[in-house]
Parts: sequence; C-alpha cells; structure tokens
Amino acid sequence: MTVRRLVRGGAVTGAVAALVATAGCSTPSDDEGGDSGGGGGRNSVVVGIANEPDSLSPLLGYGKDGNSKIFDGLLRHNDELGLEPALATELPEVSEDGLTYRYPLREDVSFSDGTPFTSADVVFTYETILDEGTNNPNKGELDPIESVEADGEHAVVFTLKYPYAPFAERTVLPIASEELAGGEDVNTGSYNTEPVGTGPYLLTDWSPGERISLEANPDYWGGAPEVEQVTMAIIPDDDVRATRLRSGDLDAAVLPPNLAEGFADEEGLTTINAESADFRAVTLPSDNPVTGDIAVRRALDLAVDRELMVESILLGAGHPAYNAIPTASPWFAEGTERAHDPEEAARILEEAGWTEGEGGIRERDGQRAEFTLWYPAGDRLRQEHALAYASDAKEVGVDITVESGSWEVIDGRLAEDAVLSGGGDPADPDFQLYNLLYSELAGNGYNNMAHYRNPAVDEQLDLGRRSGDQAEREAAYEAVQRELAEDPGYTFLTHIDHVYVMADAWDGVTTQVEPHDHGLGHGPWWNVEDWRVRP
Repeated sequence: MTVRRLVRGGAVTGAVAALVATAGCSTPSDDEGGDSGGGGGRNSVVVGIANEPDSLSPLLGYGKDGNSKIFDGLLRHNDELGLEPALATELPEVSEDGLTYRYPLREDVSFSDGTPFTSADVVFTYETILDEGTNNPNKGELDPIESVEADGEHAVVFTLKYPYAPFAERTVLPIASEELAGGEDVNTGSYNTEPVGTGPYLLTDWSPGERISLEANPDYWGGAPEVEQVTMAIIPDDDVRATRLRSGDLDAAVLPPNLAEGFADEEGLTTINAESADFRAVTLPSDNPVTGDIAVRRALDLAVDRELMVESILLGAGHPAYNAIPTASPWFAEGTERAHDPEEAARILEEAGWTEGEGGIRERDGQRAEFTLWYPAGDRLRQEHALAYASDAKEVGVDITVESGSWEVIDGRLAEDAVLSGGGDPADPDFQLYNLLYSELAGNGYNNMAHYRNPAVDEQLDLGRRSGDQAEREAAYEAVQRELAEDPGYTFLTHIDHVYVMADAWDGVTTQVEPHDHGLGHGPWWNVEDWRVRP
C-alpha cells in the first residue's frame, strides 16, 4: 500500500447541537472539596457549567470532539488544535487515494477496570455508532466510513467510501470498552451512566441536573493528574453561576461578558477569553408564512446591527457573524459580509409586496409580518441577542415576539417558530455547515433547525465533503457562503468569545479555539490533567 504521512497541523477557525439541562442545581457536597480555597482546593476544582450531556457513553455521542476526560480517542488536539497521537502511537498512514487510514495502537494501555485496550475496542466503537439501531444523533459525521477492521491486536484500518479530507479529525472520538459495553443494550445500558474508559479521570458520581464528579486515574498511561478531583456543577442559569462563584462555592465558571466584568477586580480571580467558532443565529423556518419568504429573510439579514451587538452585548468579546464560518477563518468567503442597512431592508420588503399596516407592521395579502422567537430560559446572552434582533426588525416593520422556555418546550416549535440558536466547530467547514444546512437533515434533532432547503447548497456541501482536492473544497464552501448571502435560512448575528472567570491557582492553564459545545470538555480546563498545583 502506498501511503503518505498525515502531518501535524495548526487550527483552522471555522455543525450544530446544543445539549441543555433544565433541572435545578445544588451545592456540591463538602466531601468533594480539596485542601483549601474556592469551591474545591488546589488539588481539586469545582467548575460551574451551563449544560450537561444526555449520556456519558461515546457510543451515543459523548465527547465526539475530544477532551472527554473519561476516555481517549485515537488522536487528540493540542492547544493549537493540531492533531497528536493518543491511543494511536502516531498519526495515521493515509493511502494516496485518500481512502485508507491505518492507525498503529499503544500496547501499554488498559481501561480503568484493568481490561487491556486493543484494536477490538476501536472496531466495536465505530461499528456500534454506525449501527442503525444506535441512537447516536451524530452518526452522520461518520458517513464516509465503509469499514473499520483490526490489523492484529494493535492496529486498525479504516476504509472510506470516498476521500474525506477531515477524516482524521473524526478520530478524536473516544473509544469505549467492548467487554463492558458490548453485552448490553447500547441505548439503555448502564455504560451510559457508569462509563469506564482509558482517560485521565474516572467518573465517581453523576447526579443529572446537579453535578458530574471525576477523580484522577492513578494508572493513567499519560501519568496521574495532579488535580485529583474535578467537579462540574450543572447550573443552567447565568446569574446563579455568577452568584455561586462570588460566594466561593465554585472555583471557575463560564459567564456572559457583562457578568464576568463584575469580577474584574476580585483578588485571586482571573478572567480568560477563549476564541471560538461558536455563533449565535436566528433560525428562519422555511415553512413559516413569514420567515419562509426569501425577501423577509434578506431584509432581516440587512436590518440587524451586528457591530452594535458585539459592542453592547458582548462588550467586544466576539465578532460579527455572516454565516457559520468566522470571518477570521481562512475558509471565510471574502465579500459576503453584509452591512447594517435598514433602508435597503425596507426597500426589499416593499418590492416584495410587504407594505406598512397598522402600527407600522408590514402586511401582505392579509398576513402580518410577525413571528415568535424563542430562547432558552436562563441564557442571558441569547436573551439579549433575541431582544436586540427583535428591536432591529421592528425598525423595518417586522414584529417579533420574544419568548423564553425550556428546550423541551422549544423542541416542539422548531418547524414553525424562530429560535435563537448556537453552534460551531473550528476544525473544518464540513463540521460547520453540513449538519446546519443539508436539506435531508431538516427536523433531525438539532440538525438543520431552520428546516432550510436549498438544492444548490446541498450540491456544494456534498462536493466539499466528498472531494479530496483542497482547491475544489475551497470553491465549494465559498459557493455555499455566497448562496447563503442571497438566501439566508438563518440570520447569523455574532461569533462569541467564551468568557471564563476562575481562581488563579494553577499553572498550565491555556485555551483552545473552542466549539459551541463548551463546558465539560472545553474551557480552560480542557487540559486539566496537565495542570500543575502551585507550591
């Protein structure tokens, strides 16, 4: 087999699912603390996060982007998002046609129950996820795989259906234990709540809606972590997280910029801004009689004042968004930026027959230009984006009613009402755009939440996904972005920096360019296993 070595690369800034907990929160128990300080102590950390996963099993989607703490993938990301070996001993050998990836595996690794890690666990993990009976909402991300086979006990070979340039990025996916998970129902078995992995931490307790508690794995193949206990307190409400941080109940928390600003002068605390590919956008359902009109969508795209949102809501901690790909990304299509232009927005609506009616709200054929926009309760950033968006829309004669609710309530409204959504993955434009826009994914969980349907976009997404030629991929994703500028199924508002406030008590704290899904695996604690306790 002719092979080429996949080289380490840096991050490219540039796919959608928000897992939001609705249960309340409670204080982590006293016996989870460490020796002193904050919510935990120098050899422990208590972190306030907004969301928790539905499952802790990689077979159902947990940790698919890496940093899972309980598990390892074949590869992992460094702080620059370059790929490095983890359970593999080196980066994969890739055949010249881009259809075969071979990974040699470590021989000195065991799961935390003592079971040896082998190629059989890798084959089991990928085949189980791809099985049609497995309820993994992200299995489409592994669509390129034709087969995965063991090459002895310590190597695996993936064969792809088509060249898929970012495939190696998909192999940061955590590896499950065949011995423990293979004998039970993948969708309902105990492995979902009591997982056993090869990672730097062991799960000691998961109280859904309250906390996830981890303990350092003393036998971790990469060396036992110095931070011995990590507790993730599940606190969906931004204000409650800020209050508990101030009270000393937490060592760290993710906060909106305006709440983080209140900690600027707090002794012993530091504020960390992490660049991200995380966008905020308004879904514009295609089947709604108002938002389904391209003229309305184009007008709203011009009516919104993105720069003001960055300045007033994010306090500068972010950037205007024109599609899912950030403007700083090399994949961003220059010239697709749209200026704040309410006059042109009004002209587009007039030309499409939307004329001013009672109270300045436009009408056409008896249909008022009005719709409902939801945001998840307790999410201050989304609330402020939603209110600002509604205010801008009112200026051009579109009446938006802003409502808040749990995700259980919002889920039932996705096809007809707008939602202040979020998403983003910095690794590759396929990760950013395919699940967000592909027509066949409309109504598939949180994929294509806008029920967007555009055959020209579908064609280019397929081309970008299946091509092994860099120039061809660049042209495809540029075409997608230009089509979105003409037919926006979402109004993209901002790309937000993730803002964290935490105790300044450890060395080795860094950030990555983060995806939308931050909390358990992403944040300054993405590499908590490498932190050093200060003397």
